[in-house]
Amino acid sequence: MNPFLTQAPHTDPTAVLQLRDGLYAADLMAAAISHVDFFTWLAGNSCVTDADICAHFGFAARPVDVLLTLCRAYGFILTDAEGRHQVSATAQEHLVRESPFFLGAYYDSMKDRPVTLDYLKVLKTGKPANWASLEDQDDWHEAMHDDVFAKGFTAAMDCRGLALGQALAKAVGPLLEGGRQVLDVGGGSGIYTATLLAAHPELCGIVMEQAPVDAIALEVLDRHGLKERVQVVTANMFEDPWPKADVHLLSNVLHDWDIPEVSAVLRRSAESLAPGGLVIIHEVFVNDAKTGSIPAAAYSALLMQVTQGKCYTPSEYGALLEEAGFRVGGYEDTLADRGFMTAVRL
Repeated sequence: MNPFLTQAPHTDPTAVLQLRDGLYAADLMAAAISHVDFFTWLAGNSCVTDADICAHFGFAARPVDVLLTLCRAYGFILTDAEGRHQVSATAQEHLVRESPFFLGAYYDSMKDRPVTLDYLKVLKTGKPANWASLEDQDDWHEAMHDDVFAKGFTAAMDCRGLALGQALAKAVGPLLEGGRQVLDVGGGSGIYTATLLAAHPELCGIVMEQAPVDAIALEVLDRHGLKERVQVVTANMFEDPWPKADVHLLSNVLHDWDIPEVSAVLRRSAESLAPGGLVIIHEVFVNDAKTGSIPAAAYSALLMQVTQGKCYTPSEYGALLEEAGFRVGGYEDTLADRGFMTAVRL
């Protein structure tokens, strides 16, 4: 077995990951400031709701939620208990056009960046843009069916997952006592299964993935020396039967999808698990107040642009888990703005 699966890094990778995770946040703000003058409008229409914003600008609900979360995280917008929004003192002074301290021109210099322009389309349609805003590239969901793109993207997620997976494996250890079968749903390279199995020798695993990622997972797990303890099952998580297991791991999967798809995956999990079965959701979470953290809100902006999803709150997942037939547990931080929550099948 690869010894690096259990050798955690000596230093904290958080800052390195935050730079990449927050790559598109400035582009989303540029779209709001320089293209639709969002804060000037909001200053003149205080106490509006998400629905009012969608109606006025012709925006879709998912990207508006992400935009408002980012604005709250940076202290640009205040939202009351009834969900009504107004600009903060900072935004009034620096993001409203009539102010002598208006900084809109500073953002105008980047308003024609491809990512910024694509945000306007995402805000209006709710659909993801082409990967990296490249004209010759599909959106992420479609691009993952291409062998070359899938290999490169999976490698990116695999290198990130080594340290993150070790932190998760350590944190969930008490929940996995007794030797369980873990199903890694949409498991990519299988790195999270690999780190779980390396930390807990009594476990065995199944990675469920679509082609061509399934073949990549086989290669990676073989390289880690875990091929004998892990199966790779080729399946579409929305359509095909799920292999039997008593733990479902949903690591960096649900945030790629909108609420209807997230709900569908959790229902399928509930249908496949026996009573007492465990589901673990691991990823970046926005806090329940949707005021941050800044890194989570910025990462959500990236996800909103390139996928059909966003970062969700523990409460949002909790409500969907309860509807699906789970008893919801708490949330716990792990590493680099990531964390996990659990639920048990009733």
